[in-house]
Amino acid sequence: MLAPEIKSRSPREAASLLAEYPSTVIIAVLMRLPPALAQDVLSELPGGLRESAMHGAPAETARQWARNQGYPAGSIGRLMEPALAIFSPEITVHGATENLRPLVRTAFITYGYVADPAGKLLGVITMRDLLFTDGGTRLEAIMLRNPFFLKPDLPLSEAMKLVLDRHYPVYPVCDDQGVLIGLVRGQAMFEEQAFEITAQIGSLVGVEKEERLATTWVQSLKFRHPWLQLNLLTAFVAGAVVGIFQDTVDRLVILALFLPVLAGQSGNTGCQSLAVTLRGLTLGELKPGKEKALVMKEASLGLLNGAIVGLVAALGMFFIATMQHSPHALVLAIVVWIAMIGSCVASGVSGALVPLTLKRFGLDPATASSIFLTTATDVVSMGLLLGLAAMLIR
Repeated sequence: MLAPEIKSRSPREAASLLAEYPSTVIIAVLMRLPPALAQDVLSELPGGLRESAMHGAPAETARQWARNQGYPAGSIGRLMEPALAIFSPEITVHGATENLRPLVRTAFITYGYVADPAGKLLGVITMRDLLFTDGGTRLEAIMLRNPFFLKPDLPLSEAMKLVLDRHYPVYPVCDDQGVLIGLVRGQAMFEEQAFEITAQIGSLVGVEKEERLATTWVQSLKFRHPWLQLNLLTAFVAGAVVGIFQDTVDRLVILALFLPVLAGQSGNTGCQSLAVTLRGLTLGELKPGKEKALVMKEASLGLLNGAIVGLVAALGMFFIATMQHSPHALVLAIVVWIAMIGSCVASGVSGALVPLTLKRFGLDPATASSIFLTTATDVVSMGLLLGLAAMLIR
């Protein structure tokens, strides 16, 4: 009953909760957690409890935990489970079946693996083959040769691209020499990827990956507040643009009605572009050298959408200005139309360029893209509207 409670907390909070229990309970809970979460919680446990858990766990599990901790967070190595059903190529189907009997009582075995004396993976055995093949047949005769495998230092995002067309329940994990060092379950990979995707959504607005529903309000405040301060700083930049054209706003108060309209439309255009770009980066759809084509596509879409939406906004400006008996009604309508086109083009381009630029500098595109995109769209939309009005209406 403790495992669901642990899953709802960050690794640090989960470790603090587990520290109140004896090592036997800690081991039982860790073995029921997803491998990546178990590694994170284990690393957060106090030294004595961590050592007790490592010594008290089954030998294969303890060795796998120790091996997994040597790989970076977000890699396949952190998701590995021990590969238990390993056989030599000379063993018969009957011998393999007899060896499996005690294993299946304590572990969930999906495939058998055939390896040479050095541990190099030679093939994979399915349970169907063991069931329907004559007991005297050697495994080397029925194994699937040259099996697909993952490497432990491979980032999860890259591994997901490789398994996109391979819907296997379990994938062997081998080192650079092809030695079998563990296995990773497809379910664990997809669960971890789903968590990463939800974390990206939160990081767009300053919610850290470690924050969960059970996180205390004090810790949540520490996670979120710095991002709000950064957002406030960038908002001052947009406000400064309005201040530069204060005289224009004082003369043409009607422009103030359309500032949020332009900012909202261009912001939505940028968010659409950002979402498509992030999806392409995550799924590996954006191939090297295709960045220019993406930016051009988003610029074209911004131009077309801006022209159509801008026409409606221009008609709205013309109607309101005419109702207020403004002598500049037609010019104001043209200003709104041009500003909407320019804003949508700029926001579409920004939605593509911001995550691409962050990734090029080794930063997480999901973490700060939204803040920089909002600043760019606000500055451009407000600057274009007020700047064009200042130039065309004296």
